[in-house]
Amino acid sequence: MGLSEIGQLATVLGTVAALFFTIALFVGAVVTSNSVATVIAGRTKEIALLRLIGASGKSLRSRTVREGLVQGASGALAGAVLGIGLTALGAQLAIMNGALEPFTFPIVHPAVLAPVIAVTAATIIASWVGSRRVLSVSPIAATSSTAEPTMQELRAGRGRSVTAVILIVLGVAMLVGGVFLGLASPTGVLVSVGGGMLSFVGVVIGSPVILPPLMSLAGRALGRGPVPRLAAANAVRNPSRSSRAVIGLVIGITLVTMFAVATETFRTITLEFGEMEPEMYAAFEQVIDVTTAIMSVLLGFSVLLAAVGMVNTLSLSVMQRRRELGLLRALGFTAGQVRRMIVTEAVAMIASSAIFGLLLGVFYGWVGAQATFGSLVGRIMMPSIPWVTVAGVLLVTLLITVAASLLPARRATRVSPVAALAVD
Repeated sequence: MGLSEIGQLATVLGTVAALFFTIALFVGAVVTSNSVATVIAGRTKEIALLRLIGASGKSLRSRTVREGLVQGASGALAGAVLGIGLTALGAQLAIMNGALEPFTFPIVHPAVLAPVIAVTAATIIASWVGSRRVLSVSPIAATSSTAEPTMQELRAGRGRSVTAVILIVLGVAMLVGGVFLGLASPTGVLVSVGGGMLSFVGVVIGSPVILPPLMSLAGRALGRGPVPRLAAANAVRNPSRSSRAVIGLVIGITLVTMFAVATETFRTITLEFGEMEPEMYAAFEQVIDVTTAIMSVLLGFSVLLAAVGMVNTLSLSVMQRRRELGLLRALGFTAGQVRRMIVTEAVAMIASSAIFGLLLGVFYGWVGAQATFGSLVGRIMMPSIPWVTVAGVLLVTLLITVAASLLPARRATRVSPVAALAVD
């Protein structure tokens, strides 16, 4: 391999790394913003009391952003140190095994500062976005027991719903236009990309209205007893909290499915309609398989990051619901029933977000492949779905989230009903 080929390979790898770093950064920012919003919602009374004694909403929000700066900078530096250490260890192991020729490389490169700065900045922005509720907390809220808006209140606030509907309708129109434009020219993908971004932003904005009914339906599908019925009702009763918990999973699963479906559809189109020598088919399939595996693994980290964020949000939610859970115990629920209710909520959240993300990913992936390669076949193709890849990501996410939800469920039942009811 010559120097020019090495340079091209380095450029491609750097571009791919930057792309997936951006995706992971976006998912991490969403998770951070949701965690901050959950904490703020649980501290509504405390914030209202601070407002009552003279603190302003801007000063309280600034304090939250400063905390985000400290946490983001410390986490980014710790991640950089860990990443440098793992890279050096991996290189030495590869040299010892003969996979790489002995070479010298810098332990610390100035380029490491870029992700550190990006992560810190993303954490600051996420903290600022997640703490916007601080500005709307009035001193009189100190006398109220309501921390989050109900589904009826969200639907009554038409601004979010109207914005979401406009973005989704406009985005879907552009996606459809990109598909038909792609039958004549690959430039249709440019229109589709814009439509995909608009429609997905609309989905994220409208998630407090879109996702809770899906969670409620999934909860009811898990059984008809009091435990699944309560789990299903909780999703609708606190739509903002429920949507914050799962939107990261929806984003991650959508991305994984989108890239997997787009790659598999490209494989189908090329193998069926491409002019290729028979001996090249095996090599082509191997390249596609390797590409799909690499993309799935890289995007899978985003899904796992979102799953961790969901567990974090669920844990915070359980801590904030100690009084509610204590009341259920006082009314006759056993500790086992409370644990099953919390786990059922987690399963309903995962199932609904997985199905919703899967449908979005299949649609976006098919549109992208069709708009890009539709001119090669001259007609509309059916999407090709790599079920093994999709099922693997969903299964791992399900196992991790359900296993992790057992800890907050167990912690919630360790508190006696009397002590839980005493929580203000």
